Amino acid sequence: MAVDLHLHSIFSDGTEDPETIVRIAAERGLSAIALTDHDNLDGIGRARAAAAAAGIGLISGTELSVAWNGDPMHLLVYFLEPGPGPLQDRLQEIQESRSNRNERMVDRLNALGVEISYEEVWAEAGGTGVGRPHFAAVLVQKGHAETISHAFDRYLATGRPAYLPRARLEAHEAIGLAAQSGAVTSIAHPHTLGVPDGGYWSAFEELVAAGLGGIEAYYGEYQPEFRAHLADICAGLGIVATGGSDYHGSYKPSLQIGVGKGDLVVPDSALEELVTFRDRLV
Repeated sequence: MAVDLHLHSIFSDGTEDPETIVRIAAERGLSAIALTDHDNLDGIGRARAAAAAAGIGLISGTELSVAWNGDPMHLLVYFLEPGPGPLQDRLQEIQESRSNRNERMVDRLNALGVEISYEEVWAEAGGTGVGRPHFAAVLVQKGHAETISHAFDRYLATGRPAYLPRARLEAHEAIGLAAQSGAVTSIAHPHTLGVPDGGYWSAFEELVAAGLGGIEAYYGEYQPEFRAHLADICAGLGIVATGGSDYHGSYKPSLQIGVGKGDLVVPDSALEELVTFRDRLV
């Protein structure tokens, strides 16, 4: 059996509710999944109830955007439970920062002559977890862009006219807060970091020393050879090769639950090793 440890729902920038994600995962024979919505744990309760009914394991998680060497990095955080805690408490601050950034992005778009309201974006997001894909969807609906990708390329991607940065935890701080909260961190889609192919080991050694638990080796968009290469690096660093589809529903239609683009298999052993890593934190 296999697992999928990188999934997004309507509680951030996905298009499916937690119950639908669980149902699809169970239909595809996955033994466990992790719901990893951006910067929040709001969908975990619903996902956990659905998973219990479906007989599938549910890992409580989130995906954090942090700062690393002055650039953005995404960290998947596993076993982070809703409620108070060192990292959980900081999530509220991060969500407030995201909300303020989103409202300013509306102003930026309006200044560019793009008629869009925050209420429209809020409605597209279903009233929670507003992110740039929701902006992109509204831009497409209103004829300001041809596709989601076009909206990002024209307005929303880093460096484009409507993009605005937001407050982020430093990577080392986030890793430490996660460990204090009984959670394990893994670098998401490491290809987005601009690290040369041969430089992953040296680039991430310092984060491993700070408590990093894994690297997302089994990623939906990777070729099998690159997945194996990253898994070997994880083994050498003594951390876990994690993995997942990065499912976002119709916002990323090429990536499907459990299989990515069709050939992804994240072994059960990835979750087993994460559990072992977590237990060493206690």
